[in-house]
Amino acid sequence: MTADRFFHKASEFKNRARYKDALLLFKRAKRAYEKDDVTDGRLRCFMSIGDVYRMTGKFELAEKNYSEAIKISRKLKDTTAAADAAVGLGLSVRGLGRWKEALKMFSRPEKFYRERKDAEGIAFVLWAKAGAFRIKGDAAASLKSFKKALKLFRKLGDKHGTGYNLCGLGGVSRVAGLFGDSFKYYTAANKLFSGLNDTFGIAYSHCGIGNALRMKGDYSGALLHFRKATALYRKIGDIVSFSYTLWSLGKTYTMLGRLDKAAEYFKQAQGFFKKTKDPRGIIYCKLGMGEVEFLRGRISSALANLNAAFRDSLFHGFSVENCHADALLSFVNKKNGKNGNRCYNKLGLKLKFAGIPFNIP
Repeated sequence: MTADRFFHKASEFKNRARYKDALLLFKRAKRAYEKDDVTDGRLRCFMSIGDVYRMTGKFELAEKNYSEAIKISRKLKDTTAAADAAVGLGLSVRGLGRWKEALKMFSRPEKFYRERKDAEGIAFVLWAKAGAFRIKGDAAASLKSFKKALKLFRKLGDKHGTGYNLCGLGGVSRVAGLFGDSFKYYTAANKLFSGLNDTFGIAYSHCGIGNALRMKGDYSGALLHFRKATALYRKIGDIVSFSYTLWSLGKTYTMLGRLDKAAEYFKQAQGFFKKTKDPRGIIYCKLGMGEVEFLRGRISSALANLNAAFRDSLFHGFSVENCHADALLSFVNKKNGKNGNRCYNKLGLKLKFAGIPFNIP
């Protein structure tokens, strides 16, 4: 099989979320291109390998491959490829929780795409920025960026891009306390992805619908969608999204008062978050365990978890998670969550909790 055929087959696997098979063939294609001294082929392989690693939560390996792609594209004076790889690099850094760095990395490619009037590039970078704003805790900037990107993806007729933007809007709407909007966006995405047969997108939107239903208090409906999502994530081997779904299951069982089951899911999720080096995910697990321990009457253990979540969220500049930790500590210390409500209002979030457990979005 020639290098090109390896590459095209690998791309097919990647599009069908068969990441293991895709990775194997991209690496074979890269070796074949190296042997034939086809530099632009090697460049495409580094980019695609970076994409697969990023999608499966191996962010540091993704960083390495995107950096290599940037080097080669500069050698080839391929400015578009350099910009695309820089966005990929920013997304990998974002996956590691370094949102400030990611936003800086996105600014140059965005300028380049705008100068070139490259609508596809602009849409992609706006989507990437929106996710970084969400991690920062700036829901307003995130919503604005997602909406601009959605408009462009629709104009371009890019259905996959449209679906991922709808999911992004669903996620940030939930964080902002707009649960009806969240449900609407995720349901639209699910319908779109089902029509496209996009396994990853279907799983992602099921998890989102589950969380929107959880926020509306429909816990059995939420569990149904989380189970659909976990079955698909297991199949495709995406541990990043899988970990967040496990956390959502833990949160749902906390709300149902099934604390042992909740703790089990939080521990599982935390193990995966440590594996992907996702500081934000680890903070969510500490918040979850803090609540479970408080409800079990283990106050010192609850405080240890919540104080760690408060410290870590402050260190990483995660504003929303810091508000959650602040509000939970306020309840544990019998101050009735006054700090938390002030904190949420400051961020422009429509969130208010009456007592532990919090139905954290």
